[in-house]
Amino acid sequence: MKNILKGTTFLAIVACWLWSTAFVGVKIGLEHHTPLQFAGIRFFISGVLIFFYFGKPKRYFAELKANIKFILLLSVVQIFAQYALFYSGINLVPSALAAMIIGSQPLFIAVVAHFSFHNDKMTPLKTGSILIGVVGIAIITLGRAQVEIKGELELLGIALLLINNLVSGYSNVIIAKSSKTVSPVVLSSTSLIIGGVMLSVVSIPVEGIHLGPFPPKYWYALAWLSFLSAAAITIWYSLLKRPGVKVSILNIWKFLIPVSGAALSWMIMKNEKPDFISIFGMAIIATSLLALNYANRRELKQNAANEQKPNHK
Repeated sequence: MKNILKGTTFLAIVACWLWSTAFVGVKIGLEHHTPLQFAGIRFFISGVLIFFYFGKPKRYFAELKANIKFILLLSVVQIFAQYALFYSGINLVPSALAAMIIGSQPLFIAVVAHFSFHNDKMTPLKTGSILIGVVGIAIITLGRAQVEIKGELELLGIALLLINNLVSGYSNVIIAKSSKTVSPVVLSSTSLIIGGVMLSVVSIPVEGIHLGPFPPKYWYALAWLSFLSAAAITIWYSLLKRPGVKVSILNIWKFLIPVSGAALSWMIMKNEKPDFISIFGMAIIATSLLALNYANRRELKQNAANEQKPNHK
């Protein structure tokens, strides 16, 4: 049982489930706060929570000092740039179209990984499983709202969201390649704190300063979002740094986020109910994950067989 709980698949599902719960919390938070400032506060608190969880200040600051250049790069790319691109893009396109583009993120990450790692190439079976997942995302999204593109600003929004997907792929790759001298816990904490401060500073001239007062539900949402960011990002960083874990395959589990998010909405929101199209889209995504699992197992068997073959020169 302990091995299952520590397994890459189980932890990837836990992280994706945590991220899927963010939609409701963000919606509540943005009813009372501006986006960049709310995100900056949320990420800063997340980083501080991880710092207290780590509980070893001397080691924490020693790892920070030894890896400061990489941590600053990750803070800019993973936290600041990604969130800024996401918010800027999502404000320019219909929500349904934005959901489809963001939902296709595993495909973009797999492409970036293909050109970044010699052992993480886009095989036909892997490519097929990813495309099936993208189709499932599209079915769920189109079942909820019509997608229409109107004007140049929406084309700009699409471009920003596509760039966001590529930036996400790049950030996953640099974490996987990062030095072993920095632990995933310190890496997630420092990048969240620095990225949160960057977002907060930029938000002041753009959005002004908002000090409340805020209702209790805002604080509940902020507390949950801070916790889930701390937990999910730390888990994800630790998985990316595990030996043998492939960036492309790990990120395909993110197809579970809209599935879990929809299921949670059905359970929590009074005006949300299951519908045939959404359930059909979820079944397509399940097929994608099964195909992925088969492709991964097949690749591992082939690699093991190749290692066992005698090397004749």
